[in-house]
Amino acid sequence: MVREQYTTTTPGTSLERPKNEYVYKIGIYGWRKRCLYLFVLLLLIILVVNFSLTIWILKVMWFSPTGMGHLRVTKEGLRLEGESEFLFPLYAKEIHSRVDSSLLLQSTHNVTVNARNSNGEVTGRLNVGPKMVEFHGQQFQINSKDGKPLFTVDENEVVIGTDKLRVTGPEGALFEHSVETPLVKAEAFKQLRLESPTRSLSMDAPRGININAQAGNIEALSQMDIKLHSSDGVLLLDAETVRLPKLPEGTRGGSSISQGLYEICVCPDGKLYLSVAGVGPTCQEYSRVCQ
Repeated sequence: MVREQYTTTTPGTSLERPKNEYVYKIGIYGWRKRCLYLFVLLLLIILVVNFSLTIWILKVMWFSPTGMGHLRVTKEGLRLEGESEFLFPLYAKEIHSRVDSSLLLQSTHNVTVNARNSNGEVTGRLNVGPKMVEFHGQQFQINSKDGKPLFTVDENEVVIGTDKLRVTGPEGALFEHSVETPLVKAEAFKQLRLESPTRSLSMDAPRGININAQAGNIEALSQMDIKLHSSDGVLLLDAETVRLPKLPEGTRGGSSISQGLYEICVCPDGKLYLSVAGVGPTCQEYSRVCQ
């Protein structure tokens, strides 16, 4: 142990201070000092490198007080300009484009838009794939710019709200079940054809059916029978000429002078046939046609 000695003097006296036998130097010297300077220099280098990297990242990512790159933070939300790529799902309440440009969603596989409820369950899904567009939901509806429903689909029915439905395919439209419409009309200068290849074709209306061809003919073709039935009214054929070219012609024994005139006879079952006209009625003479 080193013991330090202290000498006190009174004013007016002078005493010689004893010489210290041991002298201590305060500070860091030698290899410790060099290591400290090296450590400080290393910290300065790291600080400069980090600062340079930070400046480089801010410059590359286009950081600014209003956002980052093409992403701007506004009062209404986030504004993204140009093309962007999202590697993970994007959650947003509303997505819309600028006024002078369209909104494009593009993917190498498919684009899926999901709507979820408060519990996180998917209530609606729109999937745009490379081969088809699928929609999963309770109802699918397309509206006009005025909010008028143009096309509505649900589990029960399909409603088309436009004033006119136009089918331009060469094969027309194929319906597996019934169709309810107030008007079926062909395009101008085109033919309208209603056909049931393997089953029957039925047209029902509570207040009448009107078939009109303003500049052409109306043809009804059938492999079997064509029936025109009216329960309460009459069957009216209103035309200048009514022709039945393939009615069977009755025959009778003997010769008669018909002068090219015939009578139309009706059998009890409703069958029509022709009889050679005479001075009096001749239908009874050909009654065996009804047998």
